Amino acid sequence: MHEKTQMTVAQVTWSMQDSGYSMNEQDEFSDSIYEEQTQLAERELSSYLGAVTRLYGPEQAKLAAEDWLDESDLMDSPPRSEARNWRAVTIAASARLANRVNAGVSGATARRVSN
Repeated sequence: MHEKTQMTVAQVTWSMQDSGYSMNEQDEFSDSIYEEQTQLAERELSSYLGAVTRLYGPEQAKLAAEDWLDESDLMDSPPRSEARNWRAVTIAASARLANRVNAGVSGATARRVSN
């Protein structure tokens, strides 16, 4: 039976340096993670805006894009993190959209009742 060992970041870095793995290769790895996260974010945002455009039109989609970008800035994880939850950004932006749409419906209903 083997025993699994966990290496610290420092041990992995030291091991990579000993094996001739350069810091540039580490940067490339970091860049590939960043590129992957960027693609995931773009896909999530694109899907969200497509749905908003179909359901509420381009004006709401523009506002929803701004909400989504604002929410992504509010995330707790660092921008170059390996684990960003883009779906959580969409959910938060959707809550803003729902509040805005519901406020618009409530305002229109109130105007009709008072006329």
